[in-house]
Amino acid sequence: MAGIIDRISTWLGGEIAAPAAGTPPAVAPGVQAYATLDLNDPNLPDFLRDGLGNAAGRTVTERSALRNATFSRAVTLISSAVGMLPLHLFEREADGDHRKAREHPVFGLLHAKPNSYQTPLEFKSFMQAKALLHGDGYAYKVRSRGRILALIPMDPRRVEVTLSDDWRKTFKWTRPSGQRVTLSQDEVFHLRAPLSMNGLNGEGLLKVAAEALGLAEAADSAASRLMRHGAYVGGVLKHPKKLSAEAIQNLADQFERRHAGPENAGKWIVAEEGMEPAPFGMSGKDAQGLEQRKYQAEEVSRFTGVPRPLLMFDETSWGSGIEQLGLFLVTYCLLPWFVAWEEAVARDLLADSERDVFFAKFNEGALLRGSLKEQAEFLSKALGGPGSAGFMVPNEAREKMNMNKIPGGDEPAWGQTAATPPADGE
Repeated sequence: MAGIIDRISTWLGGEIAAPAAGTPPAVAPGVQAYATLDLNDPNLPDFLRDGLGNAAGRTVTERSALRNATFSRAVTLISSAVGMLPLHLFEREADGDHRKAREHPVFGLLHAKPNSYQTPLEFKSFMQAKALLHGDGYAYKVRSRGRILALIPMDPRRVEVTLSDDWRKTFKWTRPSGQRVTLSQDEVFHLRAPLSMNGLNGEGLLKVAAEALGLAEAADSAASRLMRHGAYVGGVLKHPKKLSAEAIQNLADQFERRHAGPENAGKWIVAEEGMEPAPFGMSGKDAQGLEQRKYQAEEVSRFTGVPRPLLMFDETSWGSGIEQLGLFLVTYCLLPWFVAWEEAVARDLLADSERDVFFAKFNEGALLRGSLKEQAEFLSKALGGPGSAGFMVPNEAREKMNMNKIPGGDEPAWGQTAATPPADGE
């Protein structure tokens, strides 16, 4: 028993006294255990801390991680981008074209009403944020007569995924009420991060970036304590002889009154009895550890894949480079998540017989639109403008600009030329 207590004490970073000999263990009445963990399980320390440990001694949780400005900006940017983009269900037609499958119940879940209390943006943003932080996003499928009526998000920290003997996933979910239920693969919509070490669970940012987040929090905490309790003086006072008790008391009172706290930073000390100042060599910038904090912000940003200017770093590429930033964000950061969503919809929300006919697709073009001038030039060429063969009809171009169709707009405009006056005699 002592060995177990010592081990838990080490995990928690404190000391726990062993119970006295012959003392029965205290058991709280009515307490139920919903899961068991072996004492050698590497996840047990994190379970006891309700977070992830690291060498910096900081327990990383959802709340603590999102207090990091760089990390919060990246998670918010990715989650909101996925949430605001339309995710439509399409149907392939016999001629090879495709159309929006508005009659299918999954179309309404993705585009209009996933459940009774969330909009599509709120649902997708929530699922995306959980998948980013924890590696997985789960939603319970509410069915009636074989039709999915709603998707109810589940906290991934309350879900345990296993693989059955017939190679199907089983989900053990602890409801907010404490009830433990076992769900089959057909009852859960599972959004998993692209990176996985076991093929079942995704690797979340809280886990893979725990060290960087912990060190960043430690650096911020150190700077906060320095700002709260530190005294910012320019140096030390040297005295050739021993100070009197009265002079020491006067200096102590003056120091406490005039130099403690950030509001007194930089004030001078009034010297007594022939004392001379000796300036410190360390600057305020060094004292606050700004370089270390900036480095940790860069470390955190690398885990997210978001371009640095979009995380509000000092060096930017605004102006002519903004379109390239958008392309970088979509291609190298968001595109893997788009595919993860689209394939999860096909696997979990469509029947086997439907996957050859229906498919989900994000409209990432909303993030890649340039200025109005650039859009006009693109649509002009798409409609068959000068030097272009054309590949769109007018109504398709109008739809891109959220405009209604016009009569005759489904006929191609390319090849049309301006009217010319008739020749003589005609």
